[in-house]
Amino acid sequence: MKPPMTVNRLVIWILLIGIGLIGIGLIAPGEVPAKEKVAYRLKWLINASTAGDVFTQHQGFFSKEDLDVVVKAGGPERDAIRELELGYAQFGVASADQVIRALSKGASVVVLAQLFQVNPLQWIYRADHFSLARVQDLAKKTVGVTYGGNDETIMRALLASAGMDEHQVHLTGVRYDYTPFFQNRITVWPVYRNTQGVFLSDKLAAGGERVAFFDPSEHGIRFVANSVVTSQKMVDQHPQTVGRFIRALLAGWQAAMAPANEAAVIRAVAEHDRDTPEAVMRRQLAVTRRMIQPDPDIPVGHIDTKAWQQTEQIMVRQRLISGPVNVIDQLRIVNFIK
Repeated sequence: MKPPMTVNRLVIWILLIGIGLIGIGLIAPGEVPAKEKVAYRLKWLINASTAGDVFTQHQGFFSKEDLDVVVKAGGPERDAIRELELGYAQFGVASADQVIRALSKGASVVVLAQLFQVNPLQWIYRADHFSLARVQDLAKKTVGVTYGGNDETIMRALLASAGMDEHQVHLTGVRYDYTPFFQNRITVWPVYRNTQGVFLSDKLAAGGERVAFFDPSEHGIRFVANSVVTSQKMVDQHPQTVGRFIRALLAGWQAAMAPANEAAVIRAVAEHDRDTPEAVMRRQLAVTRRMIQPDPDIPVGHIDTKAWQQTEQIMVRQRLISGPVNVIDQLRIVNFIK
């Protein structure tokens, strides 16, 4: 019979096993598991509209979920859905019309969260000149639209909802030069309410002019704006990664929209947007909060299925897609928050 193993011999034996495992690579002394690296492509440049995205990264929300996320600014030459297909990004931001167009072409896209509950795309006008209480009040006004853009689609949907057509208003193409609006040659101008809208309001206020905004959602047109998307392949093959990503992102957006965190949010955004003064950014964030979470009982990231259905119907009526894609079924909107 073998004598019982003494404490000293037991300790030596455990150490020898540990050394052996290190030698074959099963344990590395002091090794910290690497965080999973993924890329997140935004829809546009970093500003108040992407405050929650950069704040999530800046404050370590991704890191707490063991993710190393590269947040990439978007722009006119960037297409998040295309980058998902090519594997250049694992997550992205796209507007509903981009998602629906992609679905109509056979892409497999999953919507994880809807960032804006109110579409920031609205129209600014001089409140001292006239009032736009109804869609019919647009009659005979010179209305700016970006031909081929969301604003053209939304404006045409507004006119159709009121039984009007484009011949009853003066639609005219616009670009990034605000001169025609400043010179009052175009009286109703499309803006993103939470960014350009603040800038233009300040400009006109400096000249003693009051402005107001024409919000399509107040007239029954709820065209969905920016949402967080991924590929079906990502959901199928890496569901835990998807869950960790969206949990971190929505927690970061929720924190970013808290007024108590305003100073930290401004610092995070200002690292990328150095041209916007802090005072302006503060007002932009105030408007953004109302669009991200207009109702405190609705969680950040809530997916408004009725608005998605209406967006698809508008696109079908305007022949922007060849036919229905049954967006609710095709998107397979899923809840990864829990």
